[in-house]
Amino acid sequence: MPIGLLALALGGFGIGLTEFGIVGLLPEVAEDLGVTEQVAGYLVSGYALSVAVGAIVLTAAIARFDRKKVLLSLMALFIVGNLLSAIAPNYEVLMAGRIVAALCHGAFFGVGAVVASDMVAENKKAGAISLMFAGLTAANVLGVPLGTLLGQQLGWRSTFWAITIIGVVALIGIQLLVPATAAPANTSLRSEFGAFRRPQVWVSLVISVLSFGGVIGGFTYIAFTLTEVSGFATTTVPWLLVLFGVGTFIGNYFGGKAADKALNTSLIVILALLTVVLGVFALTAENKAMTVISLLLMGTVGLATAPGLMVRIMRHAEDAPTMASGANIAAFNVGNALGAWLGGLALAAGYGYVSPLWVGAGVTVAGLVVVAAGSARPIRKVAEEVVPAPATAGVAG
Repeated sequence: MPIGLLALALGGFGIGLTEFGIVGLLPEVAEDLGVTEQVAGYLVSGYALSVAVGAIVLTAAIARFDRKKVLLSLMALFIVGNLLSAIAPNYEVLMAGRIVAALCHGAFFGVGAVVASDMVAENKKAGAISLMFAGLTAANVLGVPLGTLLGQQLGWRSTFWAITIIGVVALIGIQLLVPATAAPANTSLRSEFGAFRRPQVWVSLVISVLSFGGVIGGFTYIAFTLTEVSGFATTTVPWLLVLFGVGTFIGNYFGGKAADKALNTSLIVILALLTVVLGVFALTAENKAMTVISLLLMGTVGLATAPGLMVRIMRHAEDAPTMASGANIAAFNVGNALGAWLGGLALAAGYGYVSPLWVGAGVTVAGLVVVAAGSARPIRKVAEEVVPAPATAGVAG
């Protein structure tokens, strides 16, 4: 694989830590800023909704610019947002910092996915994208648990200071390792948005919303589940989150491999497994041994859909890959916000700390139905929706 993919993964690591690093610290943030668990959870859903906005608006604005310069500018925005979060004196300023950092998220992964896929041959695109997303999964394996531990020991603001430093390192890495990549000369907003006239593009977006809504619906409030239901001490939460992170790393790798071989079938299988895992987790959360197993499996199948979902939408919008991938990142985060919001409603309604897991399972079932229905369409009709990619947007070797 090209070395430039490592630089993209580095950027993904920082962004992934920003998105999910707050999850393990929600109890500390809620207590320090004097807000409820549900309101603290809005720091997750607010970030996700901002990602969705940035993924569409910024991606549209930058579609015609050199992609390396775009990535560098987005990382600079990411640094500013996390710096603001680090110095936040209250909930409102913290939310503002989260929003600023989130605006770069969707466009970064959207542009990065196109750059990554253009670096490799057709039959290796999902693998290349999964390597870029490996930074996101590495954030779950190491960054989130260590960030949670750091925040518990030195205060939650220290985690955002650490993320700011990571952002600076990622900026340098992109400058040094990612080659200049110009957008296709014939790129226009009209042609990019034209992809949204195709039903299969919208099917892909809905699948992404429901797929990520399911896993994040269960994950957002996992710290409360672990301490209030499973009976683990607060100090063990960072180490338990390592299990989820290890699972996402494994799932992302094998999910990319599976998508390259059988795209729609792999998505159906993964979503079915995720439904089962979430249900079993909810039923056995009081058992510490089963909780440990469920966390690992939840991570393994939870993010395994990401490479396949990116390839699916780019396959149905080959003439507008940047906008399509950016829209898919937006869909991921609409799903994140939906899952966190629904999980928060379940908690506020008094259904207990396992209720977000049941919410996640229900959302995943809906995603399974959509991907199965979308995959059942006649091949001929699906093919007619795909416009051949312009010659200037082909694989770069």
